[in-house]
Amino acid sequence: MRIHCGGMKSIIWVILAVVMAACASMGRPEGGARDENPPVFVKSDPAPGETNVSKTRITAYFDENIQLEDAFTKVVVSPAQNTPPQISANGRRLTVDFRDTLIPDVTYTIDFADAIKDLNEGNILDGFALDFSTGNQIDTLRISGMVLQARNLEPAQGMLVGVYSNLSDTAISTLPLERIARTNQYGQFTIRNLKPGAYKIFAVNDMNRDYHWDRSEDVAFFDSIIVPEIETITITDTLYASDRSDSLVQRTGLKYLPNDILLSWFNQNYKAHYLKDYKREDRRKISLKFGAPLDSLPQVKIVDGADSIGADISKWALLNANETLDSLIYWIKDPNVLDADSLRLSVRYQKNDSVDNLVWTTDTLRFYYRDLEKKKKDKKKKDQDNEPKFYIDSITGDTTFLPPPDMEYLEIKIENAIQDVHKPLVLEFSTPLEKLDSADVKISIQKDTLWIPLKTPHLIPDSTDRLMRRRINMKWEPGEKYRIEIDTLRANSIYNTWNRPFAQEFTVKPLEDYCNLSLTIEGLDSLQAVVELLSSNDETVATAIKRADSQKADFKFLDPGTFYLRLFIDSNLNGKWDTGNLTDSIQPEEIYYFAKKLDLKKNWDIEQTWIVDELPVDRQKPYAIKKNKPKLKRGEKAPEEELENEEDDFYDPFGSGINNRPGSNNNRRGAGGLRKANTGSRAR
Repeated sequence: MRIHCGGMKSIIWVILAVVMAACASMGRPEGGARDENPPVFVKSDPAPGETNVSKTRITAYFDENIQLEDAFTKVVVSPAQNTPPQISANGRRLTVDFRDTLIPDVTYTIDFADAIKDLNEGNILDGFALDFSTGNQIDTLRISGMVLQARNLEPAQGMLVGVYSNLSDTAISTLPLERIARTNQYGQFTIRNLKPGAYKIFAVNDMNRDYHWDRSEDVAFFDSIIVPEIETITITDTLYASDRSDSLVQRTGLKYLPNDILLSWFNQNYKAHYLKDYKREDRRKISLKFGAPLDSLPQVKIVDGADSIGADISKWALLNANETLDSLIYWIKDPNVLDADSLRLSVRYQKNDSVDNLVWTTDTLRFYYRDLEKKKKDKKKKDQDNEPKFYIDSITGDTTFLPPPDMEYLEIKIENAIQDVHKPLVLEFSTPLEKLDSADVKISIQKDTLWIPLKTPHLIPDSTDRLMRRRINMKWEPGEKYRIEIDTLRANSIYNTWNRPFAQEFTVKPLEDYCNLSLTIEGLDSLQAVVELLSSNDETVATAIKRADSQKADFKFLDPGTFYLRLFIDSNLNGKWDTGNLTDSIQPEEIYYFAKKLDLKKNWDIEQTWIVDELPVDRQKPYAIKKNKPKLKRGEKAPEEELENEEDDFYDPFGSGINNRPGSNNNRRGAGGLRKANTGSRAR
């Protein structure tokens, strides 16, 4: 065969053109429309809903290249697998290889949640699931809802939700969940392919992947029995013609119920009782930390290392404890114990045994502290007279204090140079205070150029630290300057150290620097609630009480800034939020958020009405302060920016053919909103 050179050149140019075209097709042309659609499921083997399946490899195909994100965590299989399946994506194909033997006559569900994305743009295919049966029929019932964190209404992302047909109260702590799903980024879930019957539903943060609840894990429960059902409904669709005219058509659809279950997860704050840590970081202090709050103080005695063998710690140390008694600091005041470099103490306390019962146990602990510098100073002091000395001027009669060499002083300070008009002045001391009389504390107010002495109220031990803080409650004049003074040797510590002269000026804030907020709260009937003013970090700044016989809650003397509001129903009237208890079937106290931010400015008095059930629960918490922020689509606004437009037109992850998103109706406590569990009984 003879090939002409001209023909060869033509072939080469054709090949080059094809290669260049192939290379150019790899990317999206400049200026082209951005792909904002998720991958579309095309087919699978076995097909969705197929029966009598025996193969252990499932293959699904999509209309574009896909990727998997965190499949090990997000993808769940019902019934739960002892050995998780191997899941992979290659091009447009997704493969699931089961490594457990398939159970006969069971409907299997592979729930991918939001693990599937397209390869180029990362558009998420949310709520995709495949099902098949190893028997001759497939179960079709569903339960849908939402899981939120009870304390702050954060959407529970990736939390395990499951059901039991075994209605025993102990099933959740002893048996694996029968059918499971995981929550998506909005906290939504759908448990699919259920048999007809009655179920209990739970959500669990299953840290050890045993598919049931352990006492240290987060949990949510619905305290009513759920019976899933299917309702036949008529759906109206709008069809558009090429000339842009439209027409309405009706078709029959299925609605899977219930689709409105709200689960509020909490932690029972279970902690094992044990001695967590013990230290003597300072010669003067011994610290004990326990794994859980204590009902009573431990019994601590000296075994050896000091002269006071057998003496209870209350005889030779002062205790500074937190409210729950699980963090204890003992300040050693006995000189003989203080001088011992090594102490051996017996500590008797309650501890969980092997079957989790509380029993008394005694640990013998060794505390070491060696301070070479102190020994050098002590040796030097033996040759010196360290008693305070005074010099009296023979002419004026004035007395001057002459401190001994290397004398340690009791340091004093106040918290701030700017004093809030409504708060007490707090004095802080470097070591536990032994003695300071109110008469030795002088407070003056400046009028023009003169300092006018005032009567000092009693010094009160501060609840945050009764040993080293004293509180002075006074009626401050806004905008005025004050001075506090304590003369030398007026304050004495338990270590016989004294203060140097102390004087500090401070200014009280003027009233125009503050703002006030008055709330009228509707929708709580005769319930008492605690209202929390929140920072932009969702942290409590101040609290106010809404009494059962009132709709009012007032915040006074607020610093200007941007704030948010939350409240909880104070069911047991103790003034603090209480978590739930699964064992006793008690739900956590109910939480509400005000859906908008509040911008408060200086010298403003704001009156605000708050209808607590105006919005569904999942739309109450402002997007700006959510920590688990659902990802917004391109052009999508945060929920609080859409409050004037209550129309919902987003993707329905539950596949019912209608908008059955939990909480999409504007009523939380009444019919039409999320179906809530009962709050349980609490003593009033």
